[in-house]
Amino acid sequence: MQLDNGCKWVYYWFMLRTDTIQITPEILSLIARIDEFKGAWRALGALAPDRLSALRRVATIESIGSSTRIEGSKLSDREVEQLLSNLEIKSLATRDEQEAVGYAEVMDLVFSSWQDIPFTENHIKQLHQILLRYSEKDTWHRGNYKINSNSVAAFDETGAQIGIEFQTASPFDTPRLMTELVAWVNQERDTARLHPLLIIALCVVVFLEIHPFQDGNGRLSRVLTTLLLLQAGYVYVPYSSLESVIEQSKEAYYQTLRQTQGTIRTESPDWQPWLVFFLRSLAKQVRRLEKKVEREKIVLAAMPELQLQIVEFAREHGRVTIGEAIKLTRASRNTLKQHFRALVERGTLNQHGSGRGVWYDLR
Repeated sequence: MQLDNGCKWVYYWFMLRTDTIQITPEILSLIARIDEFKGAWRALGALAPDRLSALRRVATIESIGSSTRIEGSKLSDREVEQLLSNLEIKSLATRDEQEAVGYAEVMDLVFSSWQDIPFTENHIKQLHQILLRYSEKDTWHRGNYKINSNSVAAFDETGAQIGIEFQTASPFDTPRLMTELVAWVNQERDTARLHPLLIIALCVVVFLEIHPFQDGNGRLSRVLTTLLLLQAGYVYVPYSSLESVIEQSKEAYYQTLRQTQGTIRTESPDWQPWLVFFLRSLAKQVRRLEKKVEREKIVLAAMPELQLQIVEFAREHGRVTIGEAIKLTRASRNTLKQHFRALVERGTLNQHGSGRGVWYDLR
């Protein structure tokens, strides 16, 4: 079989070349570790619904902040939280805000309706449209495959382009390649010849190699990762941010993507760099969630009811004041001051400011 030159890429070749995946001891160990947690989640996640809701809210804020920052946003998690809590009264003046709100909406849809979202081209396009719904600069192309080349370029410190890092699929080839990728994913999920985590990893790296949309491909790839993980039974995903893990390893993220993407159209694709990074990231996500759940159980078991309410409010809203705690609990100011002091001494809360302006957030 001949590979075309330039931007042409052959689906049948991709099908054949998945046999170049090397199932190393590390890959086996990582998959086993992740699947073990998947099976144990019911027991580990046996927290009250309001506790789980709070964990999910924190993870969602982290995911929105991290995924948009990976693409250049400057919003902190705290700024994202404030933005989403004041949407009714705040106009979206900046590109960063528009992208954060779009990401929040599409993630909310995926979390609430993942069972009802088939992996089809039309649904991928709809997710892209929601993702960029508020982004004014993207009005002309959202929800549609690219019509201009969008090869990934390298830039110097001044922002000047210094070269092309890798050539993505041409606009002409993109519809065919996406049809083939979606068909491959659904066929592999039906036949179960590959482990679900390998299917998801390959889908993501090939999706980003095609780069089917004019903009938003990185963010959408992480949305699709979450969707596919949920559909594969990894239902703990909303409670721990994979995007945050990736942001903390951003250099390795791009490096391993490029290493694998640069070989996809060759006779021997090297899937290993991306597979190992992807599985390590999922394992790190699992470790984070394990620690959060165990910490919750230990801390909550020994905590008085008033302190539980204070901590829950802080987790839900990002911060808490004594005035808010009075309205919430109807306890006296002096009583609440004692509980706030205890939570600070225990290391559960951070104190900011003093006097009437004091406020607290989770450490």
